Amino acid sequence: MAAAAIPASFQPAIAARRRSFWTGTPEIYFAKTIDNSRLVKLEDPRCSREMRQFGVALGCLFVLVMAYAFQHFKAIEYGYKIEALKSQRDGLVEMNRALRLEEASLRDPERIDRMARELGLQSPQAGQVIRMDVAVPQASGAEVASLTPVSVVSAR
Repeated sequence: MAAAAIPASFQPAIAARRRSFWTGTPEIYFAKTIDNSRLVKLEDPRCSREMRQFGVALGCLFVLVMAYAFQHFKAIEYGYKIEALKSQRDGLVEMNRALRLEEASLRDPERIDRMARELGLQSPQAGQVIRMDVAVPQASGAEVASLTPVSVVSAR
């Protein structure tokens, strides 16, 4: 009765639409266990060679990257060491300058003379001072050592 209510011009279109949705056999999947334990895989020499080449190429790339990284990090480390040594050198140069200034002030003859007079020392008399840095002409004959009395004053 439903087909009679639909005009005849629409019935072929409806029939075609119904056929497109239903193909006739339902799709049902069955699980089938497959036993591959008796299969033996044959090794492909071409594939093995390609895999070996790929492994070697990958190893070489790894070594090159590690060498680059090692050099890069060593360069950074040496940069830090150089900067530390430069700052240490600058400190030592400043300390050397301060020590030279102190040495110059300690070698001042006026200061030494003033300290000697405070300790009660007197100026040397003629013949008491023998300069060691002046070259003495060699005598042609033998020379006998002589002992001159020297007085020592303790600062204590």
